Amino acid sequence: MFLQNTLKSSTSLSGIGLHSGKSVKINFLPATTDTGICFIRADLKHRPCVKLEANKVKSTQLATTLDFENYKISTVEHCLAALYAMGIDNLYIEVFGEEMPILDGSSKIFVKIFNKAGVLEQNKIKPYICVQKTFVEKLGNSYAKVEPYNGLRISCDIDFPHPKILKQSLDLEIDRHSFDKEISGARTFGFIDQVEQLKKQGLVLGGSLDNAVVLTSTDILNKEGLRFPDEFVRHKILDAIGDLAILGQPLLAHITLYKPGHALMNQLLKSLLALPTFYDIKERASALDT
Repeated sequence: MFLQNTLKSSTSLSGIGLHSGKSVKINFLPATTDTGICFIRADLKHRPCVKLEANKVKSTQLATTLDFENYKISTVEHCLAALYAMGIDNLYIEVFGEEMPILDGSSKIFVKIFNKAGVLEQNKIKPYICVQKTFVEKLGNSYAKVEPYNGLRISCDIDFPHPKILKQSLDLEIDRHSFDKEISGARTFGFIDQVEQLKKQGLVLGGSLDNAVVLTSTDILNKEGLRFPDEFVRHKILDAIGDLAILGQPLLAHITLYKPGHALMNQLLKSLLALPTFYDIKERASALDT
């Protein structure tokens, strides 16, 4: 039997938004069972709140942005990936701004502060979305194949015409330990020749070598080098886990990804939820027995 979890104590952090370039403070507050993960725009007088749901995604351009109707919170995926992998189901996240901080460009700092706050097991069973039938979601030349599986397994392939990336593949069973060791430290990445164009669009205003791997036409600019030889595919898996968290419940499935992005992942979530015969909501123990 797997039970719901929250944090043992409140914790907070602050940093710069990757796209807005603005400073933002975040508070993480424990929540009771069945609350879910709830984002609050704490800088606004009426403190609008959004609970994670697939239809609450406002935009997927270079980040996942949650829709508050007249407001937004963007770049939520790195925080959500850490919460998902650590099994935290119930939490209030107060955000004093319109974007989550990018920190070092990975989930590593989120994992660190959540571990320090501690994870509290709650006295209620955790429901899982258990995939029952295989389906494929396509978007352009990218695709995601979703199959029944007794856990969460992600197989990912990427292919970039850049000498530091090229073809990279990784197949990983996702749990708290594997995420911390293999995925959480993988940083976001971008190409220097696209930076000025993106800045003109009001994006990556807070981007730097401190929070992203930046590539030239032949190399990377970061003097410390890569954290993993295949850091790029690992970050794609990190982003995918963060986007899966928007389901609001953990998923039992094997997901095979080819050139994934936020738009593909959000399309996958909406398609899955629109096909009620393709999944069941179960306890983990019973799901494993099927």
